[in-house]
Amino acid sequence: MSEPAPQDKAPVMIGIGEYHVGSGPMMTIGLGSCIGLTVYDRDLHIGAMVHIMLPESSGRTGRPGKYADTAVPLLISKLAERGSQRTSLVVKMAGGACMFEYFGNNLNIGERNAERIRVILAEHHLRLSAEEVGGKAGRTVAFYPDAGGKVTVRSADGAAHEI
Repeated sequence: MSEPAPQDKAPVMIGIGEYHVGSGPMMTIGLGSCIGLTVYDRDLHIGAMVHIMLPESSGRTGRPGKYADTAVPLLISKLAERGSQRTSLVVKMAGGACMFEYFGNNLNIGERNAERIRVILAEHHLRLSAEEVGGKAGRTVAFYPDAGGKVTVRSADGAAHEI
């Protein structure tokens, strides 16, 4: 009997503020203003994924995956522990929808999340290779480190594609 294809294996489900590091499939569902961030090591064929809820931790230390300012360094650190070099990392993000448009831009948490992630990545000398952020629809993100770092995004309307 042959081994199932990477995309046929059951993915690790990542909830709000959670993260996972490994080579198997990972998925986060129900991204509204939250961001699903993936970091793939193209040399080691491993990756990390996090479901970020808010841009700033404001000193909170519990659940570092919940906040952009703590989640990005956390993923970089966890991959470095496994031997990753920054030069081999491929970073993608999806989510950051404007779920509360009628309150005005002050509460556009999705946009603030995406912008904060971009700033923190730049501070760590990393750049996004792909992103799908904004809009008004929720998203589900699936990440397949064992399939070359493939990232698929499914919108709430059912449309799915790779970024």
